[in-house]
Amino acid sequence: MPAMAKPAPASTKPRRERGNPSLRERFDAMRNLPPFLRQIWQTSPALTLASLGLRLVRALMPVVILYIGKLIIDEAIRLVGLGLQFDSLGQALRGGQLDHLAWLLGLELALAVGSDLLGRLVNYADGLLSELFTNASSVRLMEHAATLDLEDFEDPDLQDKLDRARRLTMSRMSLMGQLFGQVQDAVTVVAFAVGLLVYAPWLILLLAVALVPAFIGEAHFNALGYSLNYQWTPERRQLEYLRQTGASVETAKEVKIFNLHRFLVERYKVLAEKFYAANRALARRRAMWGTLLAALGTLGYYVAYAYIAWRTVKGDFSIGDLTFLAGSFRRLRQLLEGLLIGFSQVAGQALYLDDLYSFFEIEPEIHSRADALPVPRPIARGFVFENVGFRYPGAENWALRGLEFELRAGEVLALVGENGAGKTTLVKLLARLYDPDEGRILLDGRDLRDYDLDDLRASIGVIFQDFVRYHLTAGENIGVGRIEAMDDIARIREAARRGMADEVIEPLPQGYEQLVGRRFKTGVDLSGGQWQKIAIARAWMRDAQVMILDEPTAALDARSEFEVFQRFKELSHERTAVLISHRFSSVRMADRILVLAGGKVEASGTHAQLMAQGGRYAELFELQAAGYR
Repeated sequence: MPAMAKPAPASTKPRRERGNPSLRERFDAMRNLPPFLRQIWQTSPALTLASLGLRLVRALMPVVILYIGKLIIDEAIRLVGLGLQFDSLGQALRGGQLDHLAWLLGLELALAVGSDLLGRLVNYADGLLSELFTNASSVRLMEHAATLDLEDFEDPDLQDKLDRARRLTMSRMSLMGQLFGQVQDAVTVVAFAVGLLVYAPWLILLLAVALVPAFIGEAHFNALGYSLNYQWTPERRQLEYLRQTGASVETAKEVKIFNLHRFLVERYKVLAEKFYAANRALARRRAMWGTLLAALGTLGYYVAYAYIAWRTVKGDFSIGDLTFLAGSFRRLRQLLEGLLIGFSQVAGQALYLDDLYSFFEIEPEIHSRADALPVPRPIARGFVFENVGFRYPGAENWALRGLEFELRAGEVLALVGENGAGKTTLVKLLARLYDPDEGRILLDGRDLRDYDLDDLRASIGVIFQDFVRYHLTAGENIGVGRIEAMDDIARIREAARRGMADEVIEPLPQGYEQLVGRRFKTGVDLSGGQWQKIAIARAWMRDAQVMILDEPTAALDARSEFEVFQRFKELSHERTAVLISHRFSSVRMADRILVLAGGKVEASGTHAQLMAQGGRYAELFELQAAGYR
């Protein structure tokens, strides 16, 4: 039964190529704030409460300090009006006339010091919470990425989304500080507003009207900034790729030998200049309009300031009142402007959260069914491919079509064929890294999709040609083959012996504890062939029922490859095994050989039978053999 094409997640929106998010999209993005705040709370309830509580206390400090300043001025003016004469400060203090003024000054000093201390405590709590949140988000990102299909990672659009999600796990804690700061500023605004309402309520309305244009402008340019970053995600990935390629140990040899650095630098500079030009144009427009719109807010402030000064001249307000009202209005203007602009920035950052959460909403198509079966132990009959067809997403041609063959239990099967024949694709289907688009694969008479996915993969050990070189210790590089046995050094050593990696590891300065690879200072680099023996040992570490070697010996010479395959043949007694190699002298030891061409089985048999048939296998074997004569 043909498999259905993988549906896009319901929440995934089509990519915007131009323009900026609509007002509705910006407000819709605010739905991401509750789950974001829940995630912060789950990270550390204690630190979250500490940060919010300290901010709420600190929010009242500016109003209290400013009001005490008013009292100090009024008290000083009162003392001046009394016409007191003091020969010295000591005499004035002993007389007691300055006690109230001194007390007010001491109180303001204590509040100022307390406010600074609260600010430092807030930064401390936020710093710890930020670190914990970033770690938790990164873990969640890695855990979710591990559930996705291989097909997803080969999709450029998902690569863009993954890139944005990775960036967001590191940068979204600024949103937490901004949200908490908005709460703090809102409390301060209410406190200042209460004070102004007592004197002149209409000043608050004037201030709000004056700040609206700046808010609208900021919201507009925040949306444009998001749109620019969204559209340039592929280019940013290209910039990161060029930066990594031009300055990494993995590429250093070819960069030097081919003198590629000028080409890479020039390509980087051209792309970076385009991105810079786009950002510069946006920043220029933002600065110009921002200045103009902010001027309206400044005008509103000075209208209110003039009114307060006039009321003071008339005698309605004291000099202390003038200071308190002018300071309150100035701070209120700054706070309201910050709140409005901050709201637009929060809305903009919520759009980025949309990218993060939409990544988390991607669900894999390949997963275990609710009633999944355990894999038979041992496998009794083996695997059967029935009219299997598979086409890579977006590809016009089929990688495999009408594929039919049997992989018998306990059999060592070799796959041969020219590049593009479908050998690696077949192996990925066998390990359920993909599901067929047509036909089905049976294991002991049941569809492969009927079995528990984790159990199936635990039963299959695969080493691909492009195996990963982990910058871990030599022992850990083998141990990752069966992660739950990572600390079983006896098992690791036995796997190394089977894969002939023991002869690579034992001469290392720290043996199995030696860090390998050049990424870290104490690492020891290995040759391609040495890495491949460690990778083969990794497959033996798994001790799986089905063993697959997909051209993992390409860096070995013919003799070493023959020895590895001979050892593999000897140790694969009663195991089902699949070998893929371009060296026909190695695969001839298999029980049976399948010749693939155009995504189908063209011929099947032993080496002797295929040579006798005189088809493609015999032709390729003779061509290869001629090269050794």
